[in-house]
Amino acid sequence: MARYTGPKTKIARKFGEAIYGEDKSFEKRNYPPGQHGANKRRGKKSEYAIQLMEKQKAKYTYGVLEKQFRNMFKKATAAPGITGEVLLQLCESRLDNVVFRMGISPSRSGARQLVSHRHITVNGEIVNIPSYQLKAGDVVAVREKSKSLEAIDRSLSNSSAVYEWITWNNELKQGTYVSVPARIQIPENINEQFIVELYSK
Repeated sequence: MARYTGPKTKIARKFGEAIYGEDKSFEKRNYPPGQHGANKRRGKKSEYAIQLMEKQKAKYTYGVLEKQFRNMFKKATAAPGITGEVLLQLCESRLDNVVFRMGISPSRSGARQLVSHRHITVNGEIVNIPSYQLKAGDVVAVREKSKSLEAIDRSLSNSSAVYEWITWNNELKQGTYVSVPARIQIPENINEQFIVELYSK
């Protein structure tokens, strides 16, 4: 299986930030993993290493494999607008990401599972492809049979994040992907310019 299923804290420590959300283990050991992790005298990173790190961070954050990510970059390059911004917008438009943003699941990996297990509908139709690209105006909802799922209720009750490009109706358990988010509205700490430079070599 190609997708990473190992310890998430280890990945967060590698990038020096909690990319998977709150993590008590990360807060205790906020330095890179490995026997030299806490050593402050690590060598200066090359330009390539910095660019690669940024790309890996984006991939792990959105849970996308290399081939998918490269395909999204090709799509972003062909689209009008700033390539790096369009790339992040494509990542944000993925169904699993929007399910996570709506608070239906506390993590993107959990959101991916809900989608692939046929708990989510788009415009009334069941969609079980996590990478499905949403368009502005698409209505994302929890399938009628799945509305009583305890995991979904728990996640929604703990969710407090509000995003300008998404609306959510808790009673109906459905929301609308109102518009493609502008770069300033995307909260992820990713320097997309480094990714563009890396792929443009």
